[in-house]
Amino acid sequence: MAEMTTTIYDLTVIGAGPGGYEAALEAAKLGLRTALIEKDSLGGTCLNRGCIPTKTLLHSSELYKEICNAERFGVSAEHVQADLNKIQQHKQTTITTLQKGISALLKAAKVTMYQGLGTVIHTGTAASGTEGIKQVQITSDGADPVIIETRQILLASGSIPSVPPIPGHDLPGVMTSDELLSWNQEPFSSLLIIGGGVIGVEFAGIWQALGTKVTILEALPSLIANMDKELGQSLKQSLKKKGADIHTGAKVQSLESTDEGLLCTYTEKDTVCTCTAQAVLIATGRKPYTDGLFADGLAPSMERGRILTDEHFQTSLPGIYAIGDVNGKLQLAHAATAQGVHAVHQIAAALSNDTSSSAVSHISIPVLDLVPSCIYATPEIASIGLTLDQAKEQGLAAKSHKILSSANGKSVLSLQERGFMKVVYLEETHVIIGAQLLCARATDMISEFAVAIAQKLTLEEMASVIRPHPSFSEMITQVTTL
Repeated sequence: MAEMTTTIYDLTVIGAGPGGYEAALEAAKLGLRTALIEKDSLGGTCLNRGCIPTKTLLHSSELYKEICNAERFGVSAEHVQADLNKIQQHKQTTITTLQKGISALLKAAKVTMYQGLGTVIHTGTAASGTEGIKQVQITSDGADPVIIETRQILLASGSIPSVPPIPGHDLPGVMTSDELLSWNQEPFSSLLIIGGGVIGVEFAGIWQALGTKVTILEALPSLIANMDKELGQSLKQSLKKKGADIHTGAKVQSLESTDEGLLCTYTEKDTVCTCTAQAVLIATGRKPYTDGLFADGLAPSMERGRILTDEHFQTSLPGIYAIGDVNGKLQLAHAATAQGVHAVHQIAAALSNDTSSSAVSHISIPVLDLVPSCIYATPEIASIGLTLDQAKEQGLAAKSHKILSSANGKSVLSLQERGFMKVVYLEETHVIIGAQLLCARATDMISEFAVAIAQKLTLEEMASVIRPHPSFSEMITQVTTL
């Protein structure tokens, strides 16, 4: 029998990823009595199975590759080895360290943590349409269910890998990113990656650096097809130069186990082709995770598995909000955080019955078109705002200006001169409306363009900033100087 708690929370957050725990911290800062429910590990997908572990493995693999090639810098190294077991230990230490930090922040903010699956069992909406107290049931292995009461609910349950029904997708050796991130045995001799989006190309970089032969099959005409075409073309060239086989417009038909490994049959330009690899990564995207979120008959309006929300991230159920991957707007940790903070200020205002209060006055609606998109490849890729093609499709009189990394001193001295930086601007006013980067430190430098676009800065205003020499950021001065 479920136990009912006596506390009525102002806000209950379901899901402790970046969107969820940051929202809980913001709510506590605003004085809301806040509960945070997590069925798995603190930090969600980002910290445990996504952003942080992939970048940790990428850092280790790139360091290994850099040491192996250190003679380019006049440095010799012998007997260099990549121990995947120890690399995994470093990854786990990183995760644990960051989890401890988050836990300390939540404890200091007096956020009440619950471990288990949170299910909305009462939406608090009466037949008259009035909004009342809601109920969430928390279930966990080996314990009786607990029911908590709350005035508002924020759903931040994230996403899980999406696996298409390819015959053979469940064979041993066929993995999603969740399983591959924990691989601690010898590096594969060969790896087939199905999907040439962000997840696929980042894993390609990790395993290529460890000496694995990588093949990528992408169904669309180009890699990272949702980004600027030149970024996809340059990335493809970079991966091929390092030895990857890349096939775009490739439709996977089946997977089967053979004595030589996993055999993949696919079609490319109406031709049936095959390739064999020791392991297969299915990296065909992620889908919102809503299993168990609502009791039968209580779910809000949904579309293709995602929870629909308004501009303030409120669902069709009054007082219940959904942020991050689960609403399907933009699957990025930093976007989830921005959505969560905005939603919390809306919630605080609603609870005080003052939607014009200072609680929301300085928190604008997150502009998802101005969220930086980053790919941690080598070179790094980052994009924000409009591409030149998108600007022209919108009827804007726009131009672009591009410079090569080979014109930057820091890039040359570090032997990272492959790449470019491109800025898109309005022809008449020179106001910056987009930027695409494929170069060293692209994921760090893109934030300058985020500020520029948000503040409607011109090329001349960006170029007038004095940046240090030598530095990668000098490229920003160069690209904004016509």
